[in-house]
Amino acid sequence: MPWSFDTDDELQARLDWARDFVREEVWSLESVEQEMTEAEFLAELRRLQSIVKERGMWAAHLPSEHGGAGWPLVDLALLHEVIGSSIWWGPIVFGNQAPDSGNAELLALFGTPQQRHRWLVPLAAGDIRSAFSMTESLTAGSDPTLLATTARRDGADWLIEGEKWFTTNGMIADLLIVMAVTDPDAEPHRRASMFLVPAGTPGVKRLRNVESLERPAPFGYGHAQLRYDGVRVGPEALLGEPGNAFAMAQARLGPGRIHHCMRWLGQSQRAFDILCERAQQRHAFGGPLVDHQTVTNWIADSAAEMHAARLMTLHAAWVVDRHGARAARAEISMIKFWGTQVMINVIDRAIQVCGALGYSSDLPLEAMFRWARAARLYDGVDEVHRNSVAKLVLRAHPVPDGPFPSDHLPTRRAQARIKYGLPAEPHGLLDR
Repeated sequence: MPWSFDTDDELQARLDWARDFVREEVWSLESVEQEMTEAEFLAELRRLQSIVKERGMWAAHLPSEHGGAGWPLVDLALLHEVIGSSIWWGPIVFGNQAPDSGNAELLALFGTPQQRHRWLVPLAAGDIRSAFSMTESLTAGSDPTLLATTARRDGADWLIEGEKWFTTNGMIADLLIVMAVTDPDAEPHRRASMFLVPAGTPGVKRLRNVESLERPAPFGYGHAQLRYDGVRVGPEALLGEPGNAFAMAQARLGPGRIHHCMRWLGQSQRAFDILCERAQQRHAFGGPLVDHQTVTNWIADSAAEMHAARLMTLHAAWVVDRHGARAARAEISMIKFWGTQVMINVIDRAIQVCGALGYSSDLPLEAMFRWARAARLYDGVDEVHRNSVAKLVLRAHPVPDGPFPSDHLPTRRAQARIKYGLPAEPHGLLDR
């Protein structure tokens, strides 16, 4: 089935409404968040979320039977571009924020009926918050086979020991999905399992939110350092099958990367709009900045890069919708490192055109730039994704049996000449 670029009237109307709503309501919330108390802010957040729910656009990543709107991934990608223009609150207002969205998908895919009732129902409704506790400070986050946190059996229970960090929302989460080694002697991709740990379980120690380029987020949001000191959980806490955590994490992260990439396009578009407006309004050296070729090159390059990133991401979503995430491994990895760099490029150019104003906090660009740098790290560092793409590409290019250039010149040229009644190449080319 060919990929269509069309959006039907109903979808386009929903996207148009979401775009206006984000610009008028969510961007306004960004501007005043630091001047509101937590109670005031959460009340306003709930008000906006209720409007989204009334429009039937809440948690569009989840099927309707799990409390969501059940959008196809291509449609969902288009929505994420719209809500992603608000770096933090847009996804939360629409119930599509990480890590809750990915955790909800894990529960929907692998949870038992009891687990889904206890955790997925309130998570999908936005009544609780969750965290995905995988990354560790002393092991490579892009290689989950190296995890040091363990979970060992103690009778029917499990005892979890270890330390995690950069657990997003770890300080405020009600549910922690913990990835821990349960069989250290198994093959690398079968060593770890996932556990559903209530945040109030004895032994769970929330140490701090790690300060970063993003700066401390308001109201407890952020990336936490956590310690699990003999955390005891029952057999009902095991999510999915033992030893299946790596495969489950990939199922969670694949479509999630598409969400990220489209949100990055939302960020890019917002920065691009600022770039274009400023370049036409700001005058220097006898005319507007847009009269200078360097600036017009930045505009053209940004437009082309964003267009390519959008098409690549929508195509990856289309492949996932029709053939599953595994079939789109190369496409997903490509958009991850490509989309990241496009976002960084466009925001950087916008800052440069705006000068000191872009560098200041009077515009959202400086915050966008700080947040954008993290995109090269999370969900797998860019270098790992580049390596994965190269490996997948090379599978279609096996090592030739004969000497290089094998099926190409000069042998192919000589065969073509003979086919058309011409002598083979002279000068001993076939002997090379």
